[in-house]
Amino acid sequence: MIEIRRIALADAGPLAAQIRASRAHLEPWEPVRDESFFTEAGQRQHIADVLAQDNQLPHVIVEDGRVVGRINLANVVRGPFLSANLGYWVAADAIGRGVAGTAVAALARAAFTEYGLHRIEAATLLHNIRSQRVLERNGFERFGMAPRYLRIAGEWQDHYLFQLLAENWLAAHPSDA
Repeated sequence: MIEIRRIALADAGPLAAQIRASRAHLEPWEPVRDESFFTEAGQRQHIADVLAQDNQLPHVIVEDGRVVGRINLANVVRGPFLSANLGYWVAADAIGRGVAGTAVAALARAAFTEYGLHRIEAATLLHNIRSQRVLERNGFERFGMAPRYLRIAGEWQDHYLFQLLAENWLAAHPSDA
C-alpha cells in the first residue's frame, strides 16, 4: 500500500536513512547537498525549516508503513494564482513499482480537493524520461522548456515544464469532485 501524509519531525531518521541509502541514485537529479543533509539532525533541521514556511506543503511517501520518499508542493501562491510547484523523490529500492505515480496522483487529489489549488507545475531534466512518464500518466501536459532552470548536480540545467490544471484533473476524476 502506497500513501502520502504530511511530514513530521519524527520522519527525520527514516528520511536520512533513505537518503543515505539512495545517495548515488538521487545525486544526478538533485542539487549538491552539504554533508549535514544526509544526517538525521540535518533532516530534522530541513523539516523544521520547511514546516516554518507558509508556502510549503511537504509530505512523505509511505509504502507498507515505511517512508520511501518525499513529495512536496512548494512555492504555494494563493489569491488569483492558486498554484504550486511539485517536487518528489523516491528511494532507490522503491523504483519501478508505481510508487512515484501513486504518490503524484495522491498529491494531485489533495492539491485540488483539499488545498484548493488551481494549477500544479512540475519540471524535469530533459533526460529524465521516467519522471516525465510519471507526470504524463497523471495528466500533466508539457508546456515548455526552461533553459538553465535549476542548479542540479552542480550545474545549471535545462528542464521541461509540465502543468496540471484542476479542471482537467477533476474531469478525469469526477468521483473526487
